[in-house]
Amino acid sequence: MERMIIFCMLFFCFSMALTAAPHKTAKYNQLLKTIEQLETTVKDKDVELLHTPENPVDECLFTAVTCFQKGILKLQPKTSQVNSTFTKTIKVLKRFTVSNSGKCESSCDSYKKKAPQEFLKSFAKLIQKVI
Repeated sequence: MERMIIFCMLFFCFSMALTAAPHKTAKYNQLLKTIEQLETTVKDKDVELLHTPENPVDECLFTAVTCFQKGILKLQPKTSQVNSTFTKTIKVLKRFTVSNSGKCESSCDSYKKKAPQEFLKSFAKLIQKVI
């Protein structure tokens, strides 16, 4: 009887672990779609250049995400007609978090500044790396 209970507990634990991974992947895929949606609505001319992390090491993922979140707040919509969609998209991206995986020696200011379109493409690459 004890073996049966242990087996059931192990089965339950493994099934929970397997269902958690697809949920996380779906969440990241939704974030990628959100970034793509934002790329079409963001103003890319006559705007402030943004610090853009590219290929951060694993210890710096948290810092890179923080830099992207700060940069997102500086983005502007292309037109006033896309403003409501733009605002909703920004809110979704501001909530994205990554666990702090270690001590990072770089800061947002250490990354090159790029145009908003390139900034968003780098953000999408970071999300793909996290997946």
